[in-house]
Amino acid sequence: MNKRAGFVERETYETQIKLSLEIDGDGKSELETGVPFLTHMLTLFAKHGLFNLKIDAHGDTEDDDHHTTEDIGICLGQAIRQALGDKKGICRYGHAVVPMDEALSEVAIDLSDRPHFVFHGNIPAQKVGTFDTELVAEFLDKLSIEARMNLHVIVHYGENTHHIIESVFKALGRALDAATLKNPRIQGILSTKGTLG
Repeated sequence: MNKRAGFVERETYETQIKLSLEIDGDGKSELETGVPFLTHMLTLFAKHGLFNLKIDAHGDTEDDDHHTTEDIGICLGQAIRQALGDKKGICRYGHAVVPMDEALSEVAIDLSDRPHFVFHGNIPAQKVGTFDTELVAEFLDKLSIEARMNLHVIVHYGENTHHIIESVFKALGRALDAATLKNPRIQGILSTKGTLG
């Protein structure tokens, strides 16, 4: 099997990012994002999705975490697209429901080449530590656009904001792993149109 991997470099006045992703990994991560809570969430994403992920990111976090978080989402989405290539033989759809103590989140993915992001649910607190929790949706939105996938996230319930977001990122990893798996029964692209998009 050919190695399914992507590498993206992005440099702006606000951020400098190098990101590599191996789809068929074993959950290893080497992450320097400058945003500790995002690092924690992406470590979980890689571990539970069995992806190998490396990020070296530097941004204007002295202002806030917005640009770095957004741009890492952009780079990760681009790396996913690059790694999957023509998407022949992949399951295309993935779904996961993950509990984290009192919280329960659900993620559904279609690697359709048609980006669309939906988020339903409540994140109770505006911050976890210094991290603005509104950036979770910002990250996921940019990820869905650049990976060109349908991404639906439902937070069913939860009280602890950290637990809620953790369940989202674990479910994201598991759902993306399921969607990217190759099935030998799938000939070409899984679409009656013969193409995606």
